Amino acid sequence: MFNYNQSMPFKGLRLLVVDDDPDTRILLSFLFESDGAEIITAASAGDALEIISLFKPDILISDIYLPDENGCSLLKKIRNLEAKRGRRIPAIALTASAYDEDRTRALSAGYDIYRCKPIDLDDLCATVASLARLEQYA
Repeated sequence: MFNYNQSMPFKGLRLLVVDDDPDTRILLSFLFESDGAEIITAASAGDALEIISLFKPDILISDIYLPDENGCSLLKKIRNLEAKRGRRIPAIALTASAYDEDRTRALSAGYDIYRCKPIDLDDLCATVASLARLEQYA
């Protein structure tokens, strides 16, 4: 388990965070940028799709309930775009929904991990490290 007070360098890791909640975007940006990651955030699926054309993230962290589109359909679009580049982005669904149906739908859509808000920051860091294959932190 991570200790949030310990240094967890994610230097060089690129994350795309998609969430309509500004506090979540700020918190995750601060959390990972302070440890060296490059973060770009988006408040909607449309913004995320524009960003993904220019920014090649290593990991996607996305809410599944976005104002303009469901996060599951967003992930499918991102995965299709990235497949054309010969890439696959690991994805974490981060949502306030604790319903089993939403978990099943998100995992079926291709999210690698499903986490509910409020999120344990140590758990999220460990999850990101594991998905990024940072063995020294996994």
